[in-house]
Amino acid sequence: MSLSVLSTAGRGRLHSATAEQDQCFPGNAAPGGGHGGPTGSRPGAGPPITPLRCDDEFDPVTIAPTDLSAARAWPFEEARKVAARLEKSGKDVALFETGYGPSGLPHIGTFGEVARTTWVRRAFELLTGKRSRLIAFSDDMDGLRKVPDNVPNKEMLATHLGRPVTAVPDPFGTHESFGHHNNARLRAFLDAFGFEYEFASSSDYYKSGRFDAALIRMAETHEAVRAVILPTLGPERRATYSPFLPIHPKTGIVMQVPMEEVRPSEDLLIWRDPTDGTRHATRITGGHCKAQWKADWALRWFALGVDYEMSGKDLIDSVKLSSAICRVLGGEPPETFTYELFLDAEGQKISKSKGNGLTIEEWLRYAPPESLAQFMFNQPQRAKRLYFDQIPRAVDEYLQNRARLRVAADPAVPAWHIHGGAAPNDPEPPVSFTMLLNLASVVNADDPQILWGFLARYAPGATPQTQPLLGKLVEHAVHYYRDFVAPTKRFREPSPAEREALLALMAALRDRAADLEAMEPEERARAIQDLVYDAGRREPFLQPNKDGSMGVSRAWFNALYQVLLGQEEGPRFGGFVALYGIAGTIGLIETALARGETPVA
Repeated sequence: MSLSVLSTAGRGRLHSATAEQDQCFPGNAAPGGGHGGPTGSRPGAGPPITPLRCDDEFDPVTIAPTDLSAARAWPFEEARKVAARLEKSGKDVALFETGYGPSGLPHIGTFGEVARTTWVRRAFELLTGKRSRLIAFSDDMDGLRKVPDNVPNKEMLATHLGRPVTAVPDPFGTHESFGHHNNARLRAFLDAFGFEYEFASSSDYYKSGRFDAALIRMAETHEAVRAVILPTLGPERRATYSPFLPIHPKTGIVMQVPMEEVRPSEDLLIWRDPTDGTRHATRITGGHCKAQWKADWALRWFALGVDYEMSGKDLIDSVKLSSAICRVLGGEPPETFTYELFLDAEGQKISKSKGNGLTIEEWLRYAPPESLAQFMFNQPQRAKRLYFDQIPRAVDEYLQNRARLRVAADPAVPAWHIHGGAAPNDPEPPVSFTMLLNLASVVNADDPQILWGFLARYAPGATPQTQPLLGKLVEHAVHYYRDFVAPTKRFREPSPAEREALLALMAALRDRAADLEAMEPEERARAIQDLVYDAGRREPFLQPNKDGSMGVSRAWFNALYQVLLGQEEGPRFGGFVALYGIAGTIGLIETALARGETPVA
């Protein structure tokens, strides 16, 4: 995984472990390191994620920054922590980890955590020249706590509550177990975005003996581990807590019971079944028990030598406790990073059970995947609303940063990380996504061809073939318009002052139509914007500028959006007129003025 592979010629496919994904997202060399599994849809799992595909006609251009030591983007700041850790430990390869709970399907937060970890991993390799690995670890030995709402055969699943999810039959009937089914969905999800990772199964690691030595060490330090957790528990739980969860030899249930004895030298846990009082002796190793989750996290860090892991704000206390347990075991906990949680439209924490957020499938219906990466890159330690109205802003921010990347290889630009330092070489869209949405709103576009008619006039030669990214944005804009804009369009009548300003704007457009149409699109947009300002330079829209001159207040532009477009906000109006056309805009104004006229009795 290095910048050098990003300059290769192979592009456009997402089916083999080659450098082809590097030109797509997010700068990785192979999907799953050969562990990925199929990428098609699974019954009952919802629509498959559409892989990010590149266009064969356009080679990405690798622009290597001259000095990364001064890079201040947050992935580089995090990478320096990992570099210092390896300098101290003497390790040659850094191990990054992300965790996944397999009782449900991967979601938009899964994407965010793996993408962000990947950006830090890449920065580490570029700073140090050292290799790294990323493990996507599935906690699939956890007991099934409840039956999910979005699966078939719920009655069958209910009979297996408490058993490890890899020991629960697959309700979809496609895999060895429910855990295997959801693990396959995780791998397909990660593969679709071209992430480089190694898949790891908790069940496999416990049963294969990968954790045996660490488990014995935990048994040897049993009381010290308990001492870390006990102060955080209530009186009843404190009396029975043990970091070990034996698997019941008859029922297969993951048992949460007190240990009567812990015998590390004999590889035994002694415990009693609370239902019938039977005393059991269970091996500590070989997958016959697992650790409680905070202890399990620490066990994994200790056993594998994890160097870096991210987690959400809701796990801050767990990180502290797991770090303390890792030190009790004799290990050094990894460098950690806490990201903020997403909020819904009302500012409430997003919950999968409530369904109050935005799914990744929904985002990719309305915007390209790079825009989601842009959203995830920005200020990960600040809480952000994750809702539909954030999508247009994220798309346009990505487009702006993508254009900046093509000018200079600045690691402070998010697109540098999103594209792995390889500047896209396909043409930049001639208009913003917000502009496309406003055009779709005005022309009631339920077909991409309607938008292409205007775009071809504004940017001659623009077609889906010559402008592939624009082609994708047009498709997304139509979807977004149908689902969100059209149902909420509300036109209002102009006030008397607004009517006068609109009449002035219409007259100015008529007077200047010929010379405006002869201009290049950007020049035309600027000239029209000047006319828009001139029309609004009257009461009640006058507003003093800092230099003492009189400017135009936001109220005039709000009036344009609300009266002419039927929405609360929009793009620079001059640019919109240049795209939609002067004659068409005059028609919009005439329609709005007629709408506001009072019929004569």
